[in-house]
Amino acid sequence: MARRNNLAGWVLVSPVVVGLLVFTLYPFLASLALSFCEYDLFPPPRGVGAWNYETMFTRDPLVWKSLTNVLYYTALAVPLGIVMGVGLALLLDAKIKGLAVYRTLFFLPSIVPVVATSVLWIWLLNPQIGLVNTLLRLVGIEGPTWLASVAWSKPSLVFMGVWGVGGSMLIYLAGLKDIPASLYEAAVVDGANAWQRVRYVTLPMLTPVIFFNLVMGMIGAFQYFTQAYVMTQGGPLDSTRFYALHLFFEAFQYLKMGYASAMAWVLFIIVVGVTALLFRSQHRWVHYGR
Repeated sequence: MARRNNLAGWVLVSPVVVGLLVFTLYPFLASLALSFCEYDLFPPPRGVGAWNYETMFTRDPLVWKSLTNVLYYTALAVPLGIVMGVGLALLLDAKIKGLAVYRTLFFLPSIVPVVATSVLWIWLLNPQIGLVNTLLRLVGIEGPTWLASVAWSKPSLVFMGVWGVGGSMLIYLAGLKDIPASLYEAAVVDGANAWQRVRYVTLPMLTPVIFFNLVMGMIGAFQYFTQAYVMTQGGPLDSTRFYALHLFFEAFQYLKMGYASAMAWVLFIIVVGVTALLFRSQHRWVHYGR
């Protein structure tokens, strides 16, 4: 009977197990092997040792350019997203009339498909007919060329990213609901004003949620791809050629699958390293106790 139950269990979970092995584990290991090969889809892979990794760091200046772009975007978008998300959550946690409507309006941008959002922002940031520059002209300001400008292309993408902060805002709202009301009552008894309650009660109790969004935001920022691919194709002058976009071009435009696999593994190591550093630092500022 036990063997029969075990067999029935394996049969039921077999689609997930087979899918994990075939579509996740095998490509994962195959990409590691291909990273040490020269492979362009048609001839069989040819082993080249560590040549792909050597090329990345010594012969491909776009790798360093793309990493610089990623670090720039991460340094701006992730902290700004956290600040905006927490700020909106605090505002939308207030007891006011029509609160559900406001929450829905702020959350809606985060559920719009990324490609649709990108196309929308291409129009909004159009230098001639875009809504943003049109509104700026009404107050006497001539707006920049945004996505067509080397100086403004990455800030434009950061600005667009903040517009979709509703997903993290919802997580912060859930975290705020989990903070015991007794802590606020005790703070009021001790004479704490509104800002002091936020500073010494809300934010410390919200740090586990902030930490979660920080980790997910960092991982997502290092893999930033779709918006840059749809809106700029890496231009102008490679100012938005992010690492994942450069990897995509090497793999599917130039068919350098071995080189792209090496790039993917370097990205994997970077993401794992940054995530490990974040987890190592959490004991200094994340408070799990009540």
